[in-house]
Amino acid sequence: MKKNIFQISPSFYDVMPAEYRELVENGPFEKKVGVSDLGAFKELSEEHPLCAGCGLALSLRLILASLPNPEDTIIVGSTGCSAIAFPQVAVQNIHSLFGNQNAIASGVKRALTLRFPDKIKDVVVIAGDGATVDIGLDMVMQSWFRQERITTIMLDNEAYANTGGQESGMSQEGAVLHMAPKGKTFPKVSLPELARASGCVYVAAVNPAKPKKLEKAIVRGVLAARELGPTYIQVFTPCPTNYKFKPNETIEKIKMRVKEGTYETTEFISAEAQELFARLEEGKK
Repeated sequence: MKKNIFQISPSFYDVMPAEYRELVENGPFEKKVGVSDLGAFKELSEEHPLCAGCGLALSLRLILASLPNPEDTIIVGSTGCSAIAFPQVAVQNIHSLFGNQNAIASGVKRALTLRFPDKIKDVVVIAGDGATVDIGLDMVMQSWFRQERITTIMLDNEAYANTGGQESGMSQEGAVLHMAPKGKTFPKVSLPELARASGCVYVAAVNPAKPKKLEKAIVRGVLAARELGPTYIQVFTPCPTNYKFKPNETIEKIKMRVKEGTYETTEFISAEAQELFARLEEGKK
């Protein structure tokens, strides 16, 4: 799209909402900003209706601040807590049916490639663990098998948090939830391993307690998908509401889980992705 599409016609400037004027004048479009600059520019999402202390809301804010080209990015979401926040996100986004987000994203990416063959158009899936690893796993993995050039980001709150706290495939074994009173009876699904085996050229598991690492993973994931093939990023987004901890304890809960080894931070970079990142770093010099 043309960048001047975001500019306000002088004739209408005085009647445009203050929020939109501020986004155009001080937003992240065509600017080199990131998570370290949060608070210094108009963010793509500043208010949300999610629970206090929501790890998903914090992670979504960091993800949006990390997008390399938000003005040329389309996000495809799905039913879940994140869907409640997307109406407040100032970037093109699609709400798909529960679980078919990767199928929609594949079609969108193919259409954009045909329509704009010489322009950057990033397609990023952002969905919860229910939509990604349970209901939508077939379409997620099929997009990886087909080498669709899209980035899949899973917001892993280890439950169906939007519908009452049922267990998901990403819940820890033994986890007791509202609708799993006897505890989950099988281990947490290792989706990073599945992503790697399914052909993803870049795979990472990160968390919002390390925002710079999260940012690096998002940038790498989007850039690798743009040029090489599918990428997968898993973000730990603890849910204080369904896991019954205080809203101000979210970051500490993340750090505790990482320290005790029950939530790993990992990164897999394929040989072609390694070469791409090296080339991009060289180009910055």
